[in-house]
Amino acid sequence: MLTLVIVTVFVALLFDFLNGMNDAANSIATIVSTRVLSPRLAVLWAAFFNFFAVGIGLVFGFKVAGMIGKGIVDPDTVNAVFILSALLGAVFWTWICTRLGLPISVSHALVGGLIGTAIAQASGFSTLMPRGILLIGLFIVVAPVMGGILGYIFMIAVMWMFRKARPRKVNDWFRKLQLLSAAFYSLGHGLNDAQKTMGIITVLLFSTGYLEKWFGFAEFQVTWQVAVASSLAISLGTMAGGWRVIKTLGMRMTKLRPVHGFCAETAAATSILISTLGGIPVSTTHVITGSIIGVGSVTSFSAVRWGVALRIVGAWILTIPGTALVSMGMWYVLKLLPIQG
Repeated sequence: MLTLVIVTVFVALLFDFLNGMNDAANSIATIVSTRVLSPRLAVLWAAFFNFFAVGIGLVFGFKVAGMIGKGIVDPDTVNAVFILSALLGAVFWTWICTRLGLPISVSHALVGGLIGTAIAQASGFSTLMPRGILLIGLFIVVAPVMGGILGYIFMIAVMWMFRKARPRKVNDWFRKLQLLSAAFYSLGHGLNDAQKTMGIITVLLFSTGYLEKWFGFAEFQVTWQVAVASSLAISLGTMAGGWRVIKTLGMRMTKLRPVHGFCAETAAATSILISTLGGIPVSTTHVITGSIIGVGSVTSFSAVRWGVALRIVGAWILTIPGTALVSMGMWYVLKLLPIQG
């Protein structure tokens, strides 16, 4: 049992690393597109604030981790084989999409993995938590729309405020301000996304009894050790950078200047932080993509390369059912092996 738990924790941290790697595009797409920082410096900047977010979580709590750990599947039905199956499905899907250069929702890959494994284990839907799943499903639509609306509003407001300023001067100001907006976004990204791995590791330790045995907690509780390990893994993944995804989101979808990048990042970060405070595990990919489209459409809708945008949305739609099917297959395979959950 202990060996299986340790292996599963390792796979969870690998998933977290891939999360950071795929989502590196979210964190730095605009700042690279506007050439404020080189890609290498941009991922280092984003990784630092990804990790720094753990301090905020330790002060204000980890509501998103609670939703992942307790709000999708009944935690009393979970064991190590269950968690490992869900993670393997999510890892496989995330790795494939990163290789293809698609900025997917890694969060929804994990949700799909949990749903698929729960259906396979119970041969039905009895162990699923409808309220949590419906809330996450709702924000598949709400998150990018919120990001797009805020991006559009911020862009209009900035254009009005600086309407009499010289374009070169505005460009210089926002090149500096974009460093702050990129940091703000990366902080929100680290605060929301790292909590998903915290939740999956915590429910694993809780369901196997090791949360109480190792840390002394009889109830579901994210420990600082789990929080730090998860934040470090996602930060290292961001540093590694999913360069094909960065190219898709930062360079192909629309042309941005520093003022656009500032508005998109600020809008996305605001949306993510509001969701995080409400304990909702949103897709940071969805939010930043919506924000970029909202900002780009202020100039004209033709400024957005809709073919690229539709390809990205197609990957979003397939993520939960696709990962659910892969995780179901993983569960059946693992049940044939001589391991105990």
